[in-house]
Amino acid sequence: MYSVTVPVPGRVRELATALYPDLVRFDTVRENHSCLLKRLGEPDHAAQLQHRTRRALEGTPPIEARVAGIDYFADPPLGAAPVVYLAVDSPALEAIHARLAEEFGAVDGLEGADYVPHVTLARGGDEATAKRLADRDTDAIEWTVGELEFRSESDGSPEGRIVLSG
Repeated sequence: MYSVTVPVPGRVRELATALYPDLVRFDTVRENHSCLLKRLGEPDHAAQLQHRTRRALEGTPPIEARVAGIDYFADPPLGAAPVVYLAVDSPALEAIHARLAEEFGAVDGLEGADYVPHVTLARGGDEATAKRLADRDTDAIEWTVGELEFRSESDGSPEGRIVLSG
């Protein structure tokens, strides 16, 4: 799958690293952190998907985002449960997602009205541990999102960028 993601600042990665000792009980712990914004399609159409995305987001200014704490999906629509994540609060990010969902369609159960901006930390394991993590207080982390990245699920590294410049 080819997607557009929101890169996160070092402070978010540092928080994920600080939480690592509590995440090792999960089946899978993420080492690379970003916020999935929208699944676009198959990577063999990457150039076309990038072009359509850039056109849909022309004139979009930088936006504000904030990690608001830890939460979890007890019953995610795909993959092992639970999924522990950093909750991202950003109405502007949700508006961009909605614009891209109009352009590309929404994946049922994951996007459109079901979209929850987040940074996945770990998945699989027991729900009691996920709940304890979600009950933990963390300091809010605020940042300005000035660019988005294109990524292919196959290797996860950025394959292009969109600068939000208004």
